[in-house]
Amino acid sequence: MKKWRLCLTGAVLAAACLTGCQQKDPQPGEVAGYDEGEEYLSIWVHSIEDTEEGQAYKESVDTFNEAYDGQYFADIEFVPRNDSGGGYSDKVNASVMSGGLPDVLTVDGPNISAYAANGIIQPLADLTEEEESEYLPSIIEQGTVNDELYALGVMESSVGFYYNKDIIEEAGIEIPDADHPWTWSQFLEILEELKPLMEEKDGYCLDMTFPVGETSIYYYAPFVWSGGGELVSDDGLTVDGYFNSDQTKEAMEFFRTVVENGYMSEAPIDHLFESGRAAFKFDGAWEVNTVYTSYPDLNLGVAPYVVSDDWDGGTYTPTGSWAFAASSEATDIDAATELVKWMSGVDSGIRIWDMTKNFPSTYEAFENIDVFQTDENYNALYEQLTNYGHPRPKTPVYPQVSTSFQEVLESVALGGKDARTELDKQVERIDQKLERYTRE
Repeated sequence: MKKWRLCLTGAVLAAACLTGCQQKDPQPGEVAGYDEGEEYLSIWVHSIEDTEEGQAYKESVDTFNEAYDGQYFADIEFVPRNDSGGGYSDKVNASVMSGGLPDVLTVDGPNISAYAANGIIQPLADLTEEEESEYLPSIIEQGTVNDELYALGVMESSVGFYYNKDIIEEAGIEIPDADHPWTWSQFLEILEELKPLMEEKDGYCLDMTFPVGETSIYYYAPFVWSGGGELVSDDGLTVDGYFNSDQTKEAMEFFRTVVENGYMSEAPIDHLFESGRAAFKFDGAWEVNTVYTSYPDLNLGVAPYVVSDDWDGGTYTPTGSWAFAASSEATDIDAATELVKWMSGVDSGIRIWDMTKNFPSTYEAFENIDVFQTDENYNALYEQLTNYGHPRPKTPVYPQVSTSFQEVLESVALGGKDARTELDKQVERIDQKLERYTRE
């Protein structure tokens, strides 16, 4: 597989050096707990210290330092994101060329490829086959770029296709099992059957929106994947013929059909599903906890994600979340890898679940969290991740791919524009971003 090379101008390099900062290199005794004879490892995380997530990371670092006392010392720095998603990423980007990166840092799953292409992170030291097998397949796939493992997720995520059991029972509809999901054609028939009942309830069949930002590609790229399509080539450098493929076009036209037939509201309606006025809803895994906590009277179920009529049984459901990686400035990759494995491992994953309700990334963590065995909805999401999880596109220009996907979805599904024309327009925009990258 061909490697990515970023072409940087001298002006870009100079700007990075001016805005970055040198990596912290304290002496033993200058940082509490860092003793003579220990190797110092710096680590950045994207959270505020006094949040549940920040505390989970802090505790994981503390237990690492206890386990490796006398050998390694990890020093955590909290660099929170701001409301627009910057802050953390701004500091990382400013430090790329300046010698200011830590040994280990967090990176959002979809951005791992971009971080690798831009020289922010480096491949981890080799993991054994047994070590890799501890993680869900989606975690290894997410962290692998050009056949090299760059990152390990501490948490995993998914999107549920939720349904109101009482409404579905009233309508006499049978939910399929996970290995035999409804196809688009079957689902459209179900929605048409449900429509009169939902109109009586002053609602809609689907509580569904096409939001601006990352949510759109996260929720709805599976409709492309289930038809055998991909949004980018395997090497991440080509979108023509992928992003504007027949499979993508058909997915966009499916959503347009859903809107045109009135199965969903074009304008978002707050709490439509939770108030009993929608039969189905696409939402993140956090919806289960939201319903259990705030809407206990809602009889919740999780159905299999709907698939293209051409689905061949392959992976297609949403995945991806924050991971740990070794920066390009880590001089001892073995030590950095040990810290990455610890921060993403079983105990850290259980801690993340207990403190934040974000899903862990390892089989053993799931098996040691009782709710994933005893609660049918959490179990369904876990099984969906395990058997059908599909990472988002791996490309150095992922942010543009995500934005382009959302814009096409909105213009076609809500605006009624021609899908092929809109997809071709976005291919041109993505290609402009890809011009910075060449093949060796």
